Amino acid sequence: MRVTILTIGMVAVLAAAWLNAQQEFPAGGAPANPAAAGNTTVAAQLNQQLSFVENQFVSAADGMPEEKYSFVPMSEFPNSNFTNVRNFAQQVLHVATANFQLYGAIVPDEPRPMAPPATAPKAEIMKFLRDSFAFAHKATSTITAENMLVPVRRAPNNFAGTNLQLAVFGCSHVSDIYGQVVEYLRMNGIVPAATANQPARGRRGGGAGGGGATPGRGQ
Repeated sequence: MRVTILTIGMVAVLAAAWLNAQQEFPAGGAPANPAAAGNTTVAAQLNQQLSFVENQFVSAADGMPEEKYSFVPMSEFPNSNFTNVRNFAQQVLHVATANFQLYGAIVPDEPRPMAPPATAPKAEIMKFLRDSFAFAHKATSTITAENMLVPVRRAPNNFAGTNLQLAVFGCSHVSDIYGQVVEYLRMNGIVPAATANQPARGRRGGGAGGGGATPGRGQ
């Protein structure tokens, strides 16, 4: 028979992890879950998800000082490889441009502005980013249970061709790039706004709170 001996430190770590899990994933769900309130249409639910990733990304883009918008990772870490990656401004513009392309396929007759160059002032880039999310919400609001599976007139890629697919992929794309710009922020000593007020989690070698993520608390 194998006997596991728990030290006081191990017990403390396990207890803290259990308590953290209870706070993040309470039994029966959140007591007043806002996700269930008023979301009675396809458009409302999709817009809620879009707002979630929008708040994360826009706050991250706004959190980088203007003088760092040209920042690009080089060789900050041993064995790292950042060959040909975008600088911060290009990452922000990539998300905004993709928003106009992806959601523009849902409302193809809506006009779209030209993207500013990556060397443009931060305020101009931020306006283009915010405008792209406003455009995305406008497109998402046209999606209904009746048209969500209708193929779009011209798909911007070969794996998202219906209104629903484009809206879902639009959100996942923002999350993808958000995960990248988070590293740019932290390399410059900046904590992303979405997690700035959250408790400490990861500890080198293990520690309390290293488990699953809750929306708005990762990275």
